[in-house]
Amino acid sequence: MKIYLNDQDKNFDRHLIELKNRRVMSYDRNRLTRKITTININSVLSLDQLNLDFFYSYRIFPSNIMSFKTEWGYFGREMRVGDTIVQQAYIPPFRTFSQKIIFGVRIKQVINEVGKKGFSYETLEGHVEKGISIFTIEEIEKQLSFKIETFSTPGNFLTKLLGPIISVPYQTFCTRAALENVKRQIECK
Repeated sequence: MKIYLNDQDKNFDRHLIELKNRRVMSYDRNRLTRKITTININSVLSLDQLNLDFFYSYRIFPSNIMSFKTEWGYFGREMRVGDTIVQQAYIPPFRTFSQKIIFGVRIKQVINEVGKKGFSYETLEGHVEKGISIFTIEEIEKQLSFKIETFSTPGNFLTKLLGPIISVPYQTFCTRAALENVKRQIECK
């Protein structure tokens, strides 16, 4: 994790190269806190008819919460297992008047099943959280839903100490915003 006052978008290539060399934080999934949040999506299209380019491009979080650069976007290809994402979180959630926190995640799985599309990633050394996040769009009995499932714990002493008063409420806010953002992008089509 690195903290900046200036937007780091112009430096994402450098951050991507640096984060590509970092290891995934070690964790025992059985010792992490599990959270599942979902939102129903209203669409006349089935899952197989949806254009999910935005989703697999990682346009999940609103731009006032996070900007990012993906390794597959850098190389102009599709997402692959092992790809890295540079994340720049804005705290508070305002692009101009905020601290810019840089950290990274690595794609663990790309999900392409009947009735379920998505991906998961694990946090890299230095992330504020330790664990795995799974993002899926699912279709069950003709009802679409977007689900975020996380298995995590604070990634360092500071987030462990401040988690109950700062990190957890902010993470809840960001998750709710992501759910609404994906819903909006699908329902607008």
